[in-house]
Amino acid sequence: MVDQRSIRVALLYLLLLLLFESTFEQQVQQQRLSSGVEFTALFELRSSLGLRSRDWPRKVDPCSSWNGIRCENGSVIGINISGFRRTRVGKQNPQFAVNSLVNFTHLVSFNASRFMLPGSIPDWFGQRLSTLQVLDLRSCNVTGVLPSSMGNLTNLTSLYLSDNRLTGQIPSTLGQLLSLLVLDLSKNSLTGSIPSSFGSLRSLTSLDISSNSLRGSIPPGLGALSKLQTLNLSVNGLTSSIPSQLGDLDSLVDLDLSSNGLSGSVPQDLRRLRNLQRMVLGNNGLSGSLPVNLFPTPSQLHVVVLRNNRFIGNLPQVLWSIPGLNLLDISDNNFTGELPTALDNNAIAAVLDMSRNKFYGGLTTVLRRFSSTNLSGNYFEGRVPDYMLDNASLTSNCLQNVSNQRTLIECVSFYAEKGLSFDNFGRPNATVPAAAESGNNNRRVIILAAVLGGAGLIVLLLLLLLLVLLCVRRRNTANHRGIGVEPVPTGGAPPSPGLAINFSSLGDLFTYQQLLKATGDFSDANLIKHGHSGDLFRGVLEDGLPVVIKRIDLQSIKKEAYLLELDFFSKVSHTRVVTLLGHCLEKEDEKLLVYKYMPNGDLSSSLYRKNNLEDDSLQSLDWITRLKIAIGVAEGLSYLHHECTPPLVHRDIQASSILLDDKFEVRLGSLSEVCAQESDGHQNRISRLLRLPQSSEQGSSGSSTALCSYDVYCFGKVLLGLVTGKLDMSASSDTQMKEWLEQTLPCISIYDKELVTKILDPSLLVDEDLLEEVWAMAIVARSCLNPKASRRPPMRYILKALENPLRVVREDNSSSARLRATSSRGSWNAALFGSWRQSSSDVTIIPAASTTKAEGGSSFKQPVIPEGSAIKAEGGSSFKHSGTTGSRGSAQKDGGDNSSSWRRHSKEIFPEPL
Repeated sequence: MVDQRSIRVALLYLLLLLLFESTFEQQVQQQRLSSGVEFTALFELRSSLGLRSRDWPRKVDPCSSWNGIRCENGSVIGINISGFRRTRVGKQNPQFAVNSLVNFTHLVSFNASRFMLPGSIPDWFGQRLSTLQVLDLRSCNVTGVLPSSMGNLTNLTSLYLSDNRLTGQIPSTLGQLLSLLVLDLSKNSLTGSIPSSFGSLRSLTSLDISSNSLRGSIPPGLGALSKLQTLNLSVNGLTSSIPSQLGDLDSLVDLDLSSNGLSGSVPQDLRRLRNLQRMVLGNNGLSGSLPVNLFPTPSQLHVVVLRNNRFIGNLPQVLWSIPGLNLLDISDNNFTGELPTALDNNAIAAVLDMSRNKFYGGLTTVLRRFSSTNLSGNYFEGRVPDYMLDNASLTSNCLQNVSNQRTLIECVSFYAEKGLSFDNFGRPNATVPAAAESGNNNRRVIILAAVLGGAGLIVLLLLLLLLVLLCVRRRNTANHRGIGVEPVPTGGAPPSPGLAINFSSLGDLFTYQQLLKATGDFSDANLIKHGHSGDLFRGVLEDGLPVVIKRIDLQSIKKEAYLLELDFFSKVSHTRVVTLLGHCLEKEDEKLLVYKYMPNGDLSSSLYRKNNLEDDSLQSLDWITRLKIAIGVAEGLSYLHHECTPPLVHRDIQASSILLDDKFEVRLGSLSEVCAQESDGHQNRISRLLRLPQSSEQGSSGSSTALCSYDVYCFGKVLLGLVTGKLDMSASSDTQMKEWLEQTLPCISIYDKELVTKILDPSLLVDEDLLEEVWAMAIVARSCLNPKASRRPPMRYILKALENPLRVVREDNSSSARLRATSSRGSWNAALFGSWRQSSSDVTIIPAASTTKAEGGSSFKQPVIPEGSAIKAEGGSSFKHSGTTGSRGSAQKDGGDNSSSWRRHSKEIFPEPL
């Protein structure tokens, strides 16, 4: 009986074991890739994308062993290559090469975020990938337009295309994606308007199309997206008013409409957004008073940003009592009123910024709830509570015992307009003694008259001196030859009152409103940088063309600066000069110049860029691109120096003035300082005669900035920056530059290539041939940095040297002395550095035992170069020799009178700039 029961239990156990094994084998079989077509397609994809074998190894099953591959029923349903690295070969020519995806008939998800896929999305994406539910191409460097066929992907639930370079309009066919939950098109260059068809995406929970160049109004149909939780339309050029239909988005949690051109008042209907936690409406043109019941009670709001608009009136009282509020920014408006008393002692908020408004009255205990407050630029009066002394900005108010407050007159006038009395900063008398004030005014008038009289006399003398200089210069520029550019003021002198500018050659004439709209009212989001000749803003014209607009405030910048630049553009046109597309001069105190947009910015910001593949790591420009940039700058300067009459001097050559288009072609910018070269040094002689300081015209090289040699010196600093990777030094102070050159120049020798590796940019990967090019550029840079202006090579020779860098450093192996004299590195130095008249002692030293003729015509026998000796090349350029041939004694014997110069240290021959 017991045996039969044991047998039954054993049989049942065996049966269960067999059943489990069968099920397990079936599951394993389902997970293995059974389709030969898909197996081949995976390897084609691996090859076209250049994926590494460590991620997708050979001779294993992709479904079980490849990273990012997900299979079901023997077919691939998911491919995730997010953050993968390419092989070294794959990095050389990355492309949007994913044609093999058409063979995955059950593909549900494709994620290539942070994997570089330069190129456009193919049209077949929307025709052949009908099963796709998730498409993630964030930060892939995708270009081109969005194909309208994407609207055929009706199974799509998530579409991520942010942080790319997409252009053109958003196709209206995306409104057919009725299953879509997430749509992210942010951080691109999309133009046109928001498609009204988006109102059909009733399943959408998140819509982000921020940081584009969209125009037009917000479609009211977006209010029908009842499931929408996130709506981000910020940093575009949207205009008109906020549609009241947005108040129907009762599921909305995050609303961001900032940095657009929205106008009108905030609709009262937004009070229905009871789940809203974040409301950001800053940097627009919204106006009027906020509706009293705009913020519901209770409210879920955590962040409210209304800064930089035109709001007026009082703040709604309920805003001060929202319990979860941790940021309230209402700065740069015209809000007014007094602070309420404490409404809810339990409410806590982190930051309050109500600066630059018109609030007044005393500081109340409502401010206790904020850990940081900015109240500057208002009209608060009275004493400052102790709890606010450490965490508040209080400047430009009417407060007692606080520095940097408004004047008494300002405070009294403001409170008088309100029908209130001012506390006179806590002093007993609230009036200003009339007699004392009158006496002070009389004394000020006398002092002011004396100062102005003396200043007028000085100005008159300077004008007479300037007139003499201009007469001398005109007489000396009459016989120049070359491309006629007509006289441009020299040395930074102001243009003559009768300066004739041909406005017909200055591009289009824009209205102020057009450019205001193009830049979103010159919003901070579109600000590129504050330049010395004006502020630069990013903008998009009505036709979708991206531009850069320089805003010149004539209250802080001299009028002559922009006139000189316009005069330059009216007479000069070259492929290496940034294109002026148009201008707007209709405002008296504000002028606008419109330039072609340079996608890669300037050299200072392009040398190192964030590498999306490597998270936050930086990727530097390769050597080929750096050499290409150097040649481009040399071409531009060579044109200004040698093809214009009179020769033009840029005077602001540094990394930030070298602009780069999408192919890293150079365009010279920062042209407000361009002037004609000084001729024969007349101005310097007169300056010395009158003992006038020359600091305004001196560069760090010690020579006048109105000479072509000054551009050469500045270009040398840029070249050295390209070699070392320290481009920021081109704009550094004289002291920093001197210290840097003292450390760097000793590592540049024409006879020791390995020395240059000590200063080479560690991010550069160069082979032996490329290292010789780096070496050559360093040698050219050093010749440009000669402190003697007359010893610097002209730009046309520098251009030839950069176009043929290997000829600067390579010796010819031919035994022919004549061939060696024309192609060796010594003869290249003669061509590069020997363009000036020299003394009889300045000769070209070629490191070979041959007979060479000096510039003066006499011949001499070439000496054997001693170890460690300093060599002076023709043109005054010298380099320290590091060879091992010969000895000091033999050098002195064969070299005759020149031997003493060989023994000089390189710093004596190349003194550092003053």
